Order: sequence, then C-alpha cells, then structure tokens
Amino acid sequence: MARIKIDLPQSFVFSTTVTVRITDINYGGHLGNDALLSIVHEARLQFLKHYGYTEIDIEGWSIIMADAAVVYKSEVFYGDTLRIDIAVTDLGRMSCDIVYRVSNNDTGKEVARVKTGIVFFDYEERKPVAIPDNFRKTFDE
Repeated sequence: MARIKIDLPQSFVFSTTVTVRITDINYGGHLGNDALLSIVHEARLQFLKHYGYTEIDIEGWSIIMADAAVVYKSEVFYGDTLRIDIAVTDLGRMSCDIVYRVSNNDTGKEVARVKTGIVFFDYEERKPVAIPDNFRKTFDE
C-alpha cells in the first residue's frame, strides 16, 4: 500500500501550543488518532481567531472540512506540549488546504503532519462559495 505523503510549505503563517490532556491518550498509552484531529481543530480555531475569523464567519461565509490526511512521525504522551505550525496552501476557487506541522515543543521533534481540505460554504443555500477576496489576498502564495 502506498503511504500518504504531506509536503510541508516553506513557511508557516501561525503557530500555537496545545498541551496533551489525559482524555487524548488511547489504550496504547499515547496520543489517539482521533485526539490529534481534535488538537489540530483547536489550533485551526486559534489560527482563525488570530485573523479575526471563526469557522462560521470568514467574511460572511463558513467553512467545512472536505477531507483530512495524517502522517504520524513519533509518539506523543500525556502532558507533552505540542507546537502546531499552520500554513494555508493550494488555494482554488472555492477551497484550500490547511497544513499543520505538529512538533513536541520540548524536544523539537516532529510528531505528525496533517492536512485538512477546506471548502467555503453558504449554509443558507447549502452550497459551496468562492473563497472571499481578503482571505485569498492574505494567504495566497
């Protein structure tokens, strides 16, 4: 089976830290895969807030996640502090990718790469919409 590969961009526009909670730990004694998606969700919310947005209001439109990919690099344990670096890539007409580099903040060791495909969405009309101009200008490579 071919492995998923997530290429990292040359630069990131936002960084934050999240401490691993006991509820993030699975029966194997390390970070659960479901918890990692929750952690990058929290990082995404902090990223959006930093730019004055929320998931339901980016210049009048909302976003929904179309897909997600995760590549694990090393284990994470209870109490570890994770640094999540975020970049916006592959801006299309109605969608973009958000790429996350997750590292152990204490050791600097990379622990995961995550990519989420984001679609801009009009919940009233229940349909995708074009990426707002100011968002595009802010993050267009």
